Amino acid sequence: MSRTPALPVLGSRKPSHRERVADALRAALIAGELLPGEVYSAPGLAARFGVSATPVREAMLDLAKEGLVDTVPNKGFRVTAVSEKQLDEYTHLRALIEIPTTAGLAATADPVALEALRPVAQEIVTSAAAGDLIAYVEADLRFHLGLLALAGNDHLVDVVRDLRRRSRLYGLTALAEQGRLEASAEEHLEILDALLTRDEETVRAVMTRHLSHVRGLWASAAKGRGELRDQAPRPAASGRHAGPSS
Repeated sequence: MSRTPALPVLGSRKPSHRERVADALRAALIAGELLPGEVYSAPGLAARFGVSATPVREAMLDLAKEGLVDTVPNKGFRVTAVSEKQLDEYTHLRALIEIPTTAGLAATADPVALEALRPVAQEIVTSAAAGDLIAYVEADLRFHLGLLALAGNDHLVDVVRDLRRRSRLYGLTALAEQGRLEASAEEHLEILDALLTRDEETVRAVMTRHLSHVRGLWASAAKGRGELRDQAPRPAASGRHAGPSS
């Protein structure tokens, strides 16, 4: 984590340095590079990001307000653990929102606006090939929120942004090491191509497959590495969607 990744926002206002650091820290949390239960100091994280401790400390306080970390007096911040039940609930909600909304864009989205997202989709593939998980998570967030924004419902975008921030993609590291992350990354291009040909059925099918990775393929990869060993067993899905990906 030698850089402070740039996270373009959907609106016109440029993010502050504090916000950019917070975005990078969230991406590291989501990608599993900051581990649940571990305590991290602001100076230590600042050294990893190549920035001063002040914006890191301020950003971590923002993350504490969001419930993503807890403050540990005189030590730093502890990453909040997320149970498998919570991950199931987050990803189930994401599937209920993201799949139909994205599929519906096949009939309504402006082709020019869709094509504008192609460089972001390609960035996801490039990040996956390079094994840059933080860049992968950042680009993935921009791509999916960018798509959802085309539906014209700002509140929906905010809800999905919050669900994605709370999620953990524990299997990303294992998939990158196994060379399997690129296949998931290329699904973003499949989604775009299907939207541009107005093929709603294909969009829905690819989105369903894509969002299943978080609690399917990616979770399995994480378990193989023992990354979920401290979490409670996941309850049976009992007929619901396996629930979302990157």
